[in-house]
Amino acid sequence: MVAKISSGNNLYGVLSYNFDKVEKEKGIVLGANKMRYDTNGQIDIHSAMNDFNLLLKDNIRTEKPIIHISLNPHPDDKLDNEKLAEIGKEYIEKMGYGNQPYIIYKHEDIDRHHLHIVSLRVDENGKKLDDKFEKRRSVKVLQELEKKYNLIPAKGQKQDETDRFRKVDIKSGDIKKQIGNTIKSLSQKYYFQSFKEYRALLSLYNVSVEEVKGEIKGKAYNGLVYFATNDKGEKASNPFKSSLFGKSVGFEAINQKAETSKIHIKEKKLRDSTKRVVASAMKHYPQREKFEKELSKSGIDVIFRENTKGRIYGVTFIDHNNSCVFNGSRMGKEFSANTFQEMFDNPNTTPPREDVEPDDIEQSEQQSDLYEDAMGGLLDLFSIDSQGDNPEEDAFRRRMQKKKRKGRRL
Repeated sequence: MVAKISSGNNLYGVLSYNFDKVEKEKGIVLGANKMRYDTNGQIDIHSAMNDFNLLLKDNIRTEKPIIHISLNPHPDDKLDNEKLAEIGKEYIEKMGYGNQPYIIYKHEDIDRHHLHIVSLRVDENGKKLDDKFEKRRSVKVLQELEKKYNLIPAKGQKQDETDRFRKVDIKSGDIKKQIGNTIKSLSQKYYFQSFKEYRALLSLYNVSVEEVKGEIKGKAYNGLVYFATNDKGEKASNPFKSSLFGKSVGFEAINQKAETSKIHIKEKKLRDSTKRVVASAMKHYPQREKFEKELSKSGIDVIFRENTKGRIYGVTFIDHNNSCVFNGSRMGKEFSANTFQEMFDNPNTTPPREDVEPDDIEQSEQQSDLYEDAMGGLLDLFSIDSQGDNPEEDAFRRRMQKKKRKGRRL
């Protein structure tokens, strides 16, 4: 059995994600603790919000008091609802959350049924529960449960790709609700350091976002609008203002998440593991299709941005293992768009070493990211013309390159 533990501060977002499964008959509530049931023996999102909020005091200092756990038995483990409920209850209790309010959901939207558990990291006094060595303790608990319930061991298993978020499906209707659930969950779970990285993350799930600027009564404002796309990235719905989904996915919140993500990624050194996996795939699979497939097996999606002639001008990696999004330029010049274009054109090109050095681009990464953002945005605008034959584009490239060189000399 495999466990995926994440934490955040968007209670409504995580409850909405799970209750949406229940409403669509793609999930059920298997059990709960310190939750009120209605006369029909059911729990709804509003009463759940109230019960959880009893512990979420205004003065708590814990930045991410919500814990969301996914428990994934092996597909060959045949477990009925009663056994799944027992496993969920024992897991959460052994992890130290037995006295906390919690809800255990069973998701049935994919063939491999699995559990999701929502609880709180703070007690009735607003004090954070001890989460030291949480992953290590989780592994031990899972091993105990595997032995007790005769489950297939998690050793050697990988987090199943199908357990990731589902794409927005315009044919299913209620586009607004689908988009809201998707962007709230993704913005809470993943770490991204720029608006471009956030947009790349959303594109995996058929959602796009654009920044809008304006002026109201002489005061300038910035906002975001979201819309659904098809699998080609083309707009497939009317735009929805971010205010329709709450402040957590608005302009200020997304920019704040980008800033806190920078700190988190740097402190936890999360970029290093992604760089090593990507470098290894480049070394052994220099052909594009094989390269993308190998990264997918390792839990990493890669998005290449191309012009009308098919030339790569941008690349972004979404690492689902550490929930991080990285533009190629942010990881180093050996992961730049040009490097991949040359590698795919000539698979014999020497790839970067597998033993890539730890983060060594701290001083230039912000400038590099801004440069790619500017280039990517304008290349999108220029894509209606023949790439490389546009004098205005060529002039812009030269200006940006000069600015980049000047910035490095500062």
